[in-house]
Amino acid sequence: MCLAIPAKILSIKHNIARVDMGGVERHADIRMLGGARTGDYILVHAGFGIEKVHPEEAKKTLEIIREMGK
Repeated sequence: MCLAIPAKILSIKHNIARVDMGGVERHADIRMLGGARTGDYILVHAGFGIEKVHPEEAKKTLEIIREMGK
């Protein structure tokens, strides 16, 4: 099963973004996302940003993931 997690871009250096995945910070390669900017929400799969997402949709998905972990 593959799962992409929504993440908010906190900063970008070259093609690597520092992202927040519901309180967990990671790095993601964003080369596949033309025009990604700080503050955008993206889906991250296996360390790569694969798609931009609407902030409200990202927040809903992160809440569902939190609930699953309880």
